[in-house]
Amino acid sequence: MDKKLLGIFAFIVLIILLAGCQEEPQEESAPDEAVAEETSEAETRAQQYIELWNNQEFSKMYGSFLNKGSKDVYGSLNFVTWQEDIYEQLGVSDVNVTYLPPEEAVEYSKDTPADFDIQVEIETLAGPVEFEQTLTLLHETHDEMEDWFVEWDPSFILPRLELGDQVEVQMTEAVRGELVDRNDRPIAANSEAMTVGVVPQNFTSPEQKQKLARALEIDVKEIDAAMNKSWVQPHYFVPIKQVPASDQLTLDRVFAVPGTQQEKSTFREYPYGEALAHLTGYIGQITAEQLEELEDQGYGPNDMIGRQGLERALEERLRGKPGVKVLAHRASGGDPVTVFENDAGEGEVVKLTIDAELQKSIFESMGGEPGASAAVHPETGETLALVSSPSYDPNEFLKGITGSRYQELSDDPNKPLFNRFAASYSPGSTIKPITAAIGLETGAIDPEEGVTIEGESWQLNASWGGFHITRLHPEIENPVDLHKALVYSDNIYFAQKGLEIGREEMIAGYENFGFTDNIPFLLNLQPSQITSKGTFGSDGQTADTAYGQGQMLVNVLHLAAMYEPILNGGTMYEASLFLEEDEPVVWKEGLISDDNAELLRTAMRSAVTDGYAQSANIGEVAVAGKTGTAELKMRTEDEGKENGWFVGYDSDNPNAIIAMMIEGIEDESNGSDYVAAKVASVLKKHKE
Repeated sequence: MDKKLLGIFAFIVLIILLAGCQEEPQEESAPDEAVAEETSEAETRAQQYIELWNNQEFSKMYGSFLNKGSKDVYGSLNFVTWQEDIYEQLGVSDVNVTYLPPEEAVEYSKDTPADFDIQVEIETLAGPVEFEQTLTLLHETHDEMEDWFVEWDPSFILPRLELGDQVEVQMTEAVRGELVDRNDRPIAANSEAMTVGVVPQNFTSPEQKQKLARALEIDVKEIDAAMNKSWVQPHYFVPIKQVPASDQLTLDRVFAVPGTQQEKSTFREYPYGEALAHLTGYIGQITAEQLEELEDQGYGPNDMIGRQGLERALEERLRGKPGVKVLAHRASGGDPVTVFENDAGEGEVVKLTIDAELQKSIFESMGGEPGASAAVHPETGETLALVSSPSYDPNEFLKGITGSRYQELSDDPNKPLFNRFAASYSPGSTIKPITAAIGLETGAIDPEEGVTIEGESWQLNASWGGFHITRLHPEIENPVDLHKALVYSDNIYFAQKGLEIGREEMIAGYENFGFTDNIPFLLNLQPSQITSKGTFGSDGQTADTAYGQGQMLVNVLHLAAMYEPILNGGTMYEASLFLEEDEPVVWKEGLISDDNAELLRTAMRSAVTDGYAQSANIGEVAVAGKTGTAELKMRTEDEGKENGWFVGYDSDNPNAIIAMMIEGIEDESNGSDYVAAKVASVLKKHKE
């Protein structure tokens, strides 16, 4: 063979041999895909486990995600039941476990553990518990299924927790913030007390329960209810009732009952009792309904919570945060190990604009008669007093009011539990200065112009039928001008002027003074209304409303505020309640000119010195104001009944406008002058 052809043939054979020596060809992406699949599976399993953890689905975590070794060592009793019990004792409301994936892709081999750094945040009733952990997953075969499974131990529940530990949760009561008045006088305060309770394993006989119930003046059912709550363990201290430290007689009786314990605590106290009850409200043990609604805010089944008044409205500011210490008692003995601790946090001390002594003076002046009163500062709108009479003692509720006593209060015909300062009432003639201000500002009332009015009654025309406007003092000399009409409270004058102002201007004028608005105030107050429909349906209704009858209703705090523009130059402020607020907030402004306001102030002083509020004409204080007698017409059962009003202030030093209403004065010979005397006595005391 030719040497050249032989060389070519040899080269071809060499190429074939070399090709035969190479491995079977594979797709280039196969190794990368295998790594990616393994990485994806491990991370996906970790993320699924974390999602179940955040939802506290411990049974699913155990059944589908725990590895064999963890199941063999701990079992479902420790993983599921123990974990659920501890979460319940801590009052866990939220779990947030997060996982931050590595910045670069990690090749997770099935032969080595897959580790993930996690951050655990558990929101408990005593605040957050936060810690870091490493979540380790192992690749195993379970029932012929290969997957990644979590390696677990008790430190995932709480740091330093070990198998066999007996966990004890010690709660430290939060110090509730106090309410103080403008002069730092306490009106809702904390005083020393003893919490009386039992440890269930030492308190097992019916005789013990009966003796304790008698000592605390409660029902045995209340003791059973406390001991049967879900968080109770045999060795836990279960609080039953707080007793003031000063009540040594009760504490001695309790101490004589075997198996009882006493722990120092603080006790809520209301030093002004009935005088401030409807304003402060009171605290009480959280109800099942409240607990269900507020559980995610850290409340527990034994917590006290604001139930009425400011205690309820300011709950978030006053409550504070309870403290908690979680102790692990080791199976091997020795001192317990603290696995978590969070100190209690105090609630705020809230300083109010209220003058507690003025409030007390107003309440006492009302003598337990049904009615309402409010006092405001005309230059700032600060609420100085809010009174509802008769009242109840909020301290009774704290001590554990009996069912019979509560029923007694509920059945009282004077309704001491009803908050009258939150309601609205027909204002009678106390609205006349406001009607006068509207008429003066619109030009419908000329203060110099007098009108001739004859007799006790008047009607616009025969179309009114049997409806007449009547007045109490027909002896007033004609002509009757604005000054006389205010001094002697002439209904016919104001009825006629109301018609001259006109329906639309009257509605607009009253709305400028805040009628139909929601009253800007922390507590819910019924808005004042002009009519039930907001419009006048007839001339008769317009005339009737102009002197505070018809369907007009006012809230007592709003009425006091409506007199502010007459004293300060035309501004009505939002009724403030917190002394911390820097500047008064204007509600309405430009309501009356200085000249017109001066006319009204002069007339209201003369109403006391020359008119029919003579009981307020005392030498110690230059009282000015306006009386009002409101006939109750809206319900047939109220026919013949009257409410008496007086809105007054010290004209020499107008630092408080007091509006007071007393129900059922129809039997008083001097009518609303009876109320004026009460306000004058308060102003005298307030000046001293």
